[in-house]
Amino acid sequence: MHARILFVALLLALPVIIGGGSAMALPLVTNGQSDYTIALATDAIAPEQTAALELQTFLQQVTGAVLPIKPEAKVPADAPQIVVGPGERFRAAFPDFDLAKLKHDGIAIRTEGNRLYLAGGRPRGTLYAVYTFLEDTVGVRWWGSREDETFVPIKPSLDIPDLSETYVPKLQYREAFYRGAFPSPYAARSKCNGHFAQIPEEFGGHYNILGWCHTFYALIPPDKYFAQHPEWFSLIDGKRTYEGAQLCLTNEEMRQELTRNALEWIRKNPTAGIISIAQNDCWGPCQCPNCQRIVDEEGSQSGPLIRFVNAVAAEIAKEYPDFLVETLAYQYTRQAPKLVKPGPNVIVRLCSIECSFSQPLATGPQNAKFAEDMRQWSAISPQLYVWDYVTDFANYMIPHPNLRVLADNIRFFVDNKAIGLFEQGDAGCSCSDFPELRAWLFAHLMWDPSRDPEQLIAEFLQGYYGPAARPLQEYIDLIHDAVEKSGTYLTCYMPDTSSWMDLDTINRATELFAEAARLVEGDPVLSARVRRARMPLDHTWLQRYKGLKRLAKMSGKPFLGPEDPNAFVEEFIATALAFDVGQYREGASFDGLIPSLRGRFPAPGSPAARPREAEGLPDEDWQDVQQGDFTLANPPTWVNVVDDAKASDGKAACMPANHTQWATQFSIEGDAGSFAGKWHCYVVARCEARADTGIAFQIGLYDNNKRDNVIVMNVPIEQVKDGEYKTFDLGAHELRGGMYIWLAPVNNPDAVTAIYTDRIFLLRERE
Repeated sequence: MHARILFVALLLALPVIIGGGSAMALPLVTNGQSDYTIALATDAIAPEQTAALELQTFLQQVTGAVLPIKPEAKVPADAPQIVVGPGERFRAAFPDFDLAKLKHDGIAIRTEGNRLYLAGGRPRGTLYAVYTFLEDTVGVRWWGSREDETFVPIKPSLDIPDLSETYVPKLQYREAFYRGAFPSPYAARSKCNGHFAQIPEEFGGHYNILGWCHTFYALIPPDKYFAQHPEWFSLIDGKRTYEGAQLCLTNEEMRQELTRNALEWIRKNPTAGIISIAQNDCWGPCQCPNCQRIVDEEGSQSGPLIRFVNAVAAEIAKEYPDFLVETLAYQYTRQAPKLVKPGPNVIVRLCSIECSFSQPLATGPQNAKFAEDMRQWSAISPQLYVWDYVTDFANYMIPHPNLRVLADNIRFFVDNKAIGLFEQGDAGCSCSDFPELRAWLFAHLMWDPSRDPEQLIAEFLQGYYGPAARPLQEYIDLIHDAVEKSGTYLTCYMPDTSSWMDLDTINRATELFAEAARLVEGDPVLSARVRRARMPLDHTWLQRYKGLKRLAKMSGKPFLGPEDPNAFVEEFIATALAFDVGQYREGASFDGLIPSLRGRFPAPGSPAARPREAEGLPDEDWQDVQQGDFTLANPPTWVNVVDDAKASDGKAACMPANHTQWATQFSIEGDAGSFAGKWHCYVVARCEARADTGIAFQIGLYDNNKRDNVIVMNVPIEQVKDGEYKTFDLGAHELRGGMYIWLAPVNNPDAVTAIYTDRIFLLRERE
């Protein structure tokens, strides 16, 4: 590790040679002086003019020399010069070079005689050639979009080696969905060009997808059409509906109206180039006989979708032959059809949302079905994009150890003809799992998937965190080893780390971050970066504090959590707000989490009475789980801690009845031996009912390792309509990390007002 980091540090200090040859190095600048001129192509477009300015600016910062920018026609052909753009001078020097092969983003970097050529395809290629030269040869680094995240080496003398590189990225569309990745000019400098990148035309612009995604109801709004045309919407269980549903894709009248509306979108923005015609973000495909007949013929719900999108795309092509139509292979449409193929102007964007992200998508046993879907779509799609999920949407602010698979996954996509990639990270959060590292890593791997991810990660850690790089690298290795050892199915909706992060791991992680902080003490910039990187670990301590403390007591192991959890909560909240944290999970502001955090550690009071079932048992044979131990999803919307005089400790987790989310959970800690043998599981809950019959709520025990429930209990209203707490017996089970007990409403607010969970308790089964 030390040797690798030292090697990376040397890379930052010395130029990197691209290509090679026997020619003499170009003395671009000597002792802050230069004879060179930046010769800009006479017909330079706006991004090429920007490229010349960017080159001039950074060369001045590196060397102190200001190289003048002049039109190439005003620079003598034999003068020392950097030729920028695919203009007349580049074409004259390389008459056999086919510029068309560079497409929009490809680059050409050449040295010949006393000239350096930096050119590329239009509109962005020349800009990317300049950024590649500055990064790979000069040593400039753009670690992030903040002003203090640019590294510029100081080199009063700069010699340029013999260079010869032509490169066209296989991924034409490249997007890293992180807050810091969007702003310009960083987005352009990182060579990302996706829909959300804030790149103006002078920096090359970016792809723009009309509607972005999930556009069925944007194109056919139910409030406009359903009353008169219910047949345009899904038939589900014999009833036409628009709630939790899609469109009836075999309805010809609906298709004609959607096509008219889509063309209106395009006419308002004809330069966008892509429009989304894509299913809603839910299930609910149409079950009518016509749609079902196609599903049966094609062996997949993607059959009617692709046939429908092909028909719309064919009509769009009549008026806009170069416009592309994008749709999703997502959830129920993820499997490719047997017969129909996407049309020539159709983009299929395959989505990996169900996968395990601790294993490679191509070779991981947990991802075998996705790998097959990828290969099937690759075989039939003229343009294949991928929507990859690389964060934890249920909890941005916990560790998410998936870095080891990212490069393999990108190579798998490219090997299967993907030309567009959307890496959906946590753009809403500034305190997630190394967002700066991830944005930088993705940018480099999407541009060139052959890069070594370990070297890239080590380079970033050294450049961004300085002396703290070594313990942070050890931390990254630690958590990745832990998740691999656990065999956890690491989804993009993990509520906490209990299935893979045991007490030993979190203790060691705490030691490593303490060491990282010591190593940068006195440097306010680096200290702030390390502190921000530690936020997911701190949140893990807050989520699992009581359970980890129990485990330490049961196992005799050290407990390195905070001594005063309430003080720790306040410091965590203040730090998160100071870092402008944003969201803590998808669509949920951190402000909504604050009451839950403060409610986790109530002031000491009278201990809750033992439940009747635990009377007479020794302390080690039963575990009492109160609301401070629960994992609460999306508070306060789906669940919140409230005062409840009926509860054993005066507080309860309260869920409104207007959703179906498993919003109240208790995760089984993953330390080996802590729950050895069988444990009897009980849940104490009640509801406020309005009706006399029906289902009040559900309780279950889920095993993430098997991706299935061990038990699900439907609680009838008749049993709980008196509003008093009842104890529900889930039975005795072999418990292990990755399991969790959950409670959920059933979306019946007319029958139930709210569901309250007082406690969960576990009793050891003795032989």
